[in-house]
Amino acid sequence: MGFLFSPVERMLAFRYMRSRRAEGFISVIAWFSLAGITLGVATLIVVMSVMNGFRAELVSRILGLNGHVAVYSAKPGGIADFDQLALKLTDIRDVIAVTPQIEGQVMATQSRVSVGAVVRGVRWSDLAVRKPLWNSLGEAEITGFRDGGGVLIGREMAFKLGVKSGDSLTLTTARGKATAFGTVPTRRKFKIVGIFNVGMYEYDSTFIFMPLDLSADFLGYENTVSGLEIYVSAPEQIAALRQSVKQAAGDDLRVFDWVERNRSFLNALRVERNVMFLILTLIILVAAFNIISSMIMLVRSKNADIAVLRTMGASGGSIMRIFLMTGASIGIVGTTTGTLVGMLFCWNIDTIKQAIENLSGAELFAAEIYFLSNLPAKIDPQEVLMVVLMALGLSFVASLYPAWRASRVAPAEALRYE
Repeated sequence: MGFLFSPVERMLAFRYMRSRRAEGFISVIAWFSLAGITLGVATLIVVMSVMNGFRAELVSRILGLNGHVAVYSAKPGGIADFDQLALKLTDIRDVIAVTPQIEGQVMATQSRVSVGAVVRGVRWSDLAVRKPLWNSLGEAEITGFRDGGGVLIGREMAFKLGVKSGDSLTLTTARGKATAFGTVPTRRKFKIVGIFNVGMYEYDSTFIFMPLDLSADFLGYENTVSGLEIYVSAPEQIAALRQSVKQAAGDDLRVFDWVERNRSFLNALRVERNVMFLILTLIILVAAFNIISSMIMLVRSKNADIAVLRTMGASGGSIMRIFLMTGASIGIVGTTTGTLVGMLFCWNIDTIKQAIENLSGAELFAAEIYFLSNLPAKIDPQEVLMVVLMALGLSFVASLYPAWRASRVAPAEALRYE
């Protein structure tokens, strides 16, 4: 900006920015404007980064335990010949893996404590595709799942039931055997061979992984599975691949991609993000109005100085540039400071969160509500640039009118009563 202004204009602009006793109240308003822009820019960057990180973490963990495309039977009884279908789907471009899965709802019980749970029957080799789950398991737990015929449960479920690895728990399913007295639910004890922690409360407290053959016998599937989970290399471009899967699967099977399965959740995140952006932008807008008021008051207090400058040969454009630089400098300093503060906050957000929780004794980020056990932040350079340009633009626009008023001051009228 400096090359647009002459040295005299820069000198006068920075001189008017300094606090003097006569303009003390004007200086206070200018400082409030600076603080408002700093706070607004920093808050916008922090909130948008946290929401980006929140969405990215949730989506990565949802996709880590669930396939990018799911195939289900349109008829009861499950999918027969699922291995042949899996091989057929694997030939589709960008498909990494296709895993058969049996899913059913059960009641998990231990020592008079019962919780609702979802059983997922998978082959032990297919655990590797579910990276968050695989990374949280040790070699002994994977071996126990493969050879011992036991189950894997989440850390939160283990805490609720008061069990540990090596203990047993009872699972009850609504699918039962028909007797003379009606349908009797199936109850069976299973050994816990491992406890996983994927960092997402919903999965750690709800899901039970069981060997595929064992789950087929327990949930009543005979040579069938409830669905196929398809993992792809480019989940962001899932729409085109979904059509290819649908054509290969045929009309008897239903196909859902991860966007469809989580549409309401993703829409809620998008709406919340847009609303938060609009609300927090008002902070910067209020600060811009403060710039207008402080600059108008500064122009009124400097009428005599403006008149002297005009009589000495300063043009209206020169006067306008002086006061435009004075007002825009508030926005530049505030935006720069706010950007630095916001990015430093994002880089150290977990440390700051823990420090506030230790001081206040309150939990700021409950895993039961937000589904994640830590507070993520993902800085998007394009969003930061958009916030910076918006703040600078509002500051510049807010300085235009007072600067134009200064350029219209008539020397004779200003000096008449001096």
